[in-house]
Amino acid sequence: MATQIVQQSAVIPFPAVQIPQAVTQTELELVRALRSRAAQLESQIDSAEASILARLRTGASIEDGILNASIKESSRRSVSWREISERLAIRVFGQRKGEMYCPRVLASTKPSKSFSLEIE
Repeated sequence: MATQIVQQSAVIPFPAVQIPQAVTQTELELVRALRSRAAQLESQIDSAEASILARLRTGASIEDGILNASIKESSRRSVSWREISERLAIRVFGQRKGEMYCPRVLASTKPSKSFSLEIE
């Protein structure tokens, strides 16, 4: 009779299923209240920034101290039309002239300016 060698296999325990903790009404109410407060704060920030920006644009001075405020001016040309107008121009004028058409239109487009408040 042949001898059999029986090896004890390593037992891998099956992971215990963890039941997730229920989300409480208190937690949901807290998130809703925080969102509401964030909206109120955002409104107050917008109002305060608009007030300071308006005064700075009319030439108001800034009190001496560690903080400084300045007006940041940005200008941008809207180029969302470019892809559509390029396709139409190629269709109307041909490949070469269509590609040359868009830079002309962009050059004649006036940039839109925006002002924002920077506090350092």
